[in-house]
Amino acid sequence: MQSFKRLNTLTGWFTFVVALITFAMTVERTASFWDCGEFIACAFKLQVPHPPGAPFFLLTGRLFSMLSLGDLTNVAYWINMVSVMASAATILFLCWTITMLAQKLLGKPESEYTTADTLLVLGSGAVGALAYTFSDTFWYSAVEAEVYGTSSFFTAIVVWAAFRWERVEDPAAANRWLIFIAYLTGLSIGVHLLNLVTLPALALIYYFKKTAKPTFWGGTAAFAVGMVVLGIINSGIIPGLPGMAFFVERFFVNTLGLPFNSGTIAFTVIFIGAVVYGIIWSARQKRVMLNTSLLALAFVLIGYASYMQVLVRADFNPPINENDPSDALNFLSYLRREQYGSRSLLYGPVFTSRPIDSKKGAPVWKKEGSKYVIFDYQPEYVYAPGDEMLFPRVYSSQQNHPQLYRQMLGLAEGQKPTMGDNIKFLFDYQLGHMWWRYLMWNFTGRESDEEGAGYLLPWSSNAGAPDLLVANKARDNFYMLPFLLGLFGIVFQYFRRRRDFLIVLLLFVFTGIALQVFLNSPPSEPRERDYIYVGSFYFFAIWLGLGVMGIAEGLRQYVKADVMRNGLVAGLCLLVPLMMGAKSWDNHDRNKRYQSVDFAKNLLNSCAPNAILFTGGDNDTFPLWYVQEVEGFRRDVRVCNLSLLGTEWYIQQMKRKTYESDALPISLTFDNFNKGKNDVIPFYEVPGVKNGIDLKQYISLVQTNSPAIQVPLSTGDMTSVLPSSVLFLPIDKSAVEKANFVPGLLKPMIGDTLQWTIGKKDLYKPDLIMLDMIATNNWKRPIYFSSTLANDNYLNLKDHMQLEGYAYRLMPVGVPGASDGYVNSDIMYTNMMKKSYFREFDNPNVYYDETYRTPIVSARIAFFRLADQLLREGKRDKALEVINYSLKTIPDKSIPYDQISSNYVRFLFELGEPKRALEIADTMAMRADQALTYDKSGHQFGSPNSDLYTLQTIIEACKEAKQTAAASKYEAIFQKHINAFG
Repeated sequence: MQSFKRLNTLTGWFTFVVALITFAMTVERTASFWDCGEFIACAFKLQVPHPPGAPFFLLTGRLFSMLSLGDLTNVAYWINMVSVMASAATILFLCWTITMLAQKLLGKPESEYTTADTLLVLGSGAVGALAYTFSDTFWYSAVEAEVYGTSSFFTAIVVWAAFRWERVEDPAAANRWLIFIAYLTGLSIGVHLLNLVTLPALALIYYFKKTAKPTFWGGTAAFAVGMVVLGIINSGIIPGLPGMAFFVERFFVNTLGLPFNSGTIAFTVIFIGAVVYGIIWSARQKRVMLNTSLLALAFVLIGYASYMQVLVRADFNPPINENDPSDALNFLSYLRREQYGSRSLLYGPVFTSRPIDSKKGAPVWKKEGSKYVIFDYQPEYVYAPGDEMLFPRVYSSQQNHPQLYRQMLGLAEGQKPTMGDNIKFLFDYQLGHMWWRYLMWNFTGRESDEEGAGYLLPWSSNAGAPDLLVANKARDNFYMLPFLLGLFGIVFQYFRRRRDFLIVLLLFVFTGIALQVFLNSPPSEPRERDYIYVGSFYFFAIWLGLGVMGIAEGLRQYVKADVMRNGLVAGLCLLVPLMMGAKSWDNHDRNKRYQSVDFAKNLLNSCAPNAILFTGGDNDTFPLWYVQEVEGFRRDVRVCNLSLLGTEWYIQQMKRKTYESDALPISLTFDNFNKGKNDVIPFYEVPGVKNGIDLKQYISLVQTNSPAIQVPLSTGDMTSVLPSSVLFLPIDKSAVEKANFVPGLLKPMIGDTLQWTIGKKDLYKPDLIMLDMIATNNWKRPIYFSSTLANDNYLNLKDHMQLEGYAYRLMPVGVPGASDGYVNSDIMYTNMMKKSYFREFDNPNVYYDETYRTPIVSARIAFFRLADQLLREGKRDKALEVINYSLKTIPDKSIPYDQISSNYVRFLFELGEPKRALEIADTMAMRADQALTYDKSGHQFGSPNSDLYTLQTIIEACKEAKQTAAASKYEAIFQKHINAFG
């Protein structure tokens, strides 16, 4: 027995070491895209990230950041190592969980284990743990500063502890394990809520151990109790306690006249006192169950207390302070994730529904004077009969979602979806595309790293596939071997230990299928969401490990020698994770990848000193936050995220000085942009102002709630409107002259007024605040717009913008016909050629997935615009220098040519470089031909429209350069495909 325990311990630590080495060798060296930049910045200075936050993760990250020993460029690496360590520990506990379940399948005491038994059990644990180590989704999260690696660790240790508790016979010792599980659950809340969905299945473990003869209804009741516990923690503790605290707070402040926070403090003291008293009383009365339950509650609360970090740090109002949860009012909103809205789950409207009325919902409170007052109510929309349905899956009317629903379901314009359409969308898209596809990615193989890529099957072939697809580093075929091992494990456990099978099945379903049903995915997402379902992949890996036992049992009658059979099966099955690791290494190795940080620095260096920079989504903004907050880079530039500029707390933060950046020029007051105020300003053309309205005057009218620009709503309230599609802004020429930023050639074009047509469209709050800044700034500070913004975000001012790199600068002068802005070649040349970073772009061994390739397009567009402008200005030597630098810095060997690169063919012809032009043309035309041929065969890779555009661009360039033979060759390729794609 001692021998098995020792070997089991060593096997677990062996898998830990393998995982640790793997993740440490492939970890991102700096901040990657998406939330990582924000989390690293917030961990380094203990700031407040997007709700509901991850305070325990941030505290751990802060400790790890100290290992950088003052080297700010190494801070990101060490915070990434939090995920590395947590993920390696996940593998450790996964191995031990599998061996515990395997022992139960073996069905004999450890003292009777033979060498064959030991080989089988330990082989199962090693195979399952290592397969999960090299699975796509888990590996991806294990090497970056995201919460999912640490969240997986808590899921792993809680499930392991539950099965470990099951083996403890002494009641007192067993209760300590339950309290330990409660504490881990509380801590996990400070990382991610995924761990909570394991509670109903853990309740079944408790029931099966405590009940001599389990029954169906008894198991159902235990499951229901688990659901209740889940509800208590998820709704009663996490937002519930702050909600009760705010209720008491309002009573103390509004009724008793006490100061702010007095009620919150009183509630906290009374609640903690009640829990402590209950623990002491139950111990004295020998109420074991009650005492254990209260101790478990206390330890959940101790773990949950990591959220004190949010309250404390928010009260200091750091530069990143999302939602400003510094008091009970905002903290409750923060925990409820109110800024993200809600999705109907059981009953609600569908995407074709339109509200016919609205009524007042929950009150929205604010501080006013010495009291809390209601200043608005959340609207509850009323829909016509028949416009709502049970279990609505096709609900979203945002962005292009209605069009996508119609495409997916074959609905005509105006046709309402039926319940059949609703269920079809659930199974085809939500469960099929958004969960099953991800499961198969991990255990059968991934087609590519293109968004929407499918999975590979054993018979999936490279025959006829484009060279770029075959060379795609994420194209890994596992020949279904891991998936088949998992199926063997499912069948074997089902027939041998149905209770354990039911527990693992519930864990698998709740962290996968049930989670997808709860999240109710819309028809498109900003990126692939496989990381959300990593828990279900974890539990499938348990079955994968048990599949080793299933195969060994199936071969029992064919190979009689137990040691040989079990050793052979375990050894051969170990080849499966080894294959996964070997195939997946190149597309998970993030060594020497710096592009996200370099992109942020290049964007900031595109701006003049003391600039205001408008950015869009996460990948525009979070890397900028990282380089400013952690590395201290270009803190004079104020980054203004338009996705957040619709929130009152963010606007308030923009109105204060941060580092070297002064407060932004916003004249509107808090009451003008508070929650629910001026969220949308409808366009309502007033005949008297058709010729336009003075922007400064308009902002002043909004600020004073002037009746001159207000109309009544159906509710009886008044709302400000946009009375004209034309705006004008008087230009202070002396201020422009003093700022001295207009090029000499454009100075004669400066008029007395900047007038433009913003369009007959509603203004949203971010638009209003941007217009306020433009009007109030009076050209004192440079105002820039990131080149990655959507067209609507430029306020129809592109012809008054000057491109200076990765960003457009707002100018007081427009250039006719410059619908995409005009290029200042002198400034842009300096910024792109002397102030930009492109580390390791020319290294073919560095892996860039689709997320990274998208900003690379920004670099190529910038070089293209600069070279084009230099050619127009007759600066041929500089234009050739720019093109050569671009092709050298971002070569095809490491980052294949894209649609923008096709424009270089024309440039090189014009600059007397026909050989190089034709080399690029041949390469791109051949790839376009391959991709279009592949698409016509029923597959999909890339974009047919992009490939056809590339061919057209090359053909036109050859015709202009009198390259008749080449033009004819490419024309033949184009004509071969144009009819198929229209």
